[in-house]
Amino acid sequence: MLSLLDPNDPSRFPDPDEAELYPNGLLAVGGDLRPERLLSAYRRGIFPWYNADQPILWWSPDPRSVLFPERLHISRSLARRLRRCGFEILFDQDFEAVMDACAAPRDHQPGTWITTDMRRAYIELHHLGHAHSVEVRGGGELLGGLYGVSLGRVFFGESMFSRVDDASKIALTGLVHHLREWGYRFIDCQVRTDHLVSLGAEEIPRMEFNRLLDHHCPEPGLEGTWRQVPPLPAKALA
Repeated sequence: MLSLLDPNDPSRFPDPDEAELYPNGLLAVGGDLRPERLLSAYRRGIFPWYNADQPILWWSPDPRSVLFPERLHISRSLARRLRRCGFEILFDQDFEAVMDACAAPRDHQPGTWITTDMRRAYIELHHLGHAHSVEVRGGGELLGGLYGVSLGRVFFGESMFSRVDDASKIALTGLVHHLREWGYRFIDCQVRTDHLVSLGAEEIPRMEFNRLLDHHCPEPGLEGTWRQVPPLPAKALA
């Protein structure tokens, strides 16, 4: 049976090894999305994912998809796109717009798991300096991006979007460029997708993932807003 979270204790979660095998990683139900609970969850390799007609569901899949910055793969076609697109990559300029774009219906996914409560919770995390957006802009327009949570020297990716070809890949490439400079160890990609594998993401056992969290979440990361990071021309990444 799934663990029911204590609404009065945001720090308590079951051991991730108790997660269900099917659906892969389903661990607990209930609780809330207050910042203390979300940060406690991420620190343990747990994240919320549910639909609007469901209670809050908490997950810790095995294996876990991660991207190590030094293993980023830039294909020839992406490198060519970076050189020619004229886009810029920015951070934390419009977090809410990135969340809304990630939540917008897509051809293969008419609904969204980014509920009103999820949106409110991650905007609060953003205001507290824990959640960040990466934005790809061209001609003054928001063309793609992603958002996630920074904890220590780990970045936990949540969602990405593209309004033009390769914009989400460009956002991730820009993020990796800076994370490498800042000494971040890896990006949590949660579950495998072909899109992320094409960029170098790989799967590791949950036990290894949580061991990495134990090592790198306590390390000092880049705290507070990332708005001050200078705009990065996409061509600098090619």
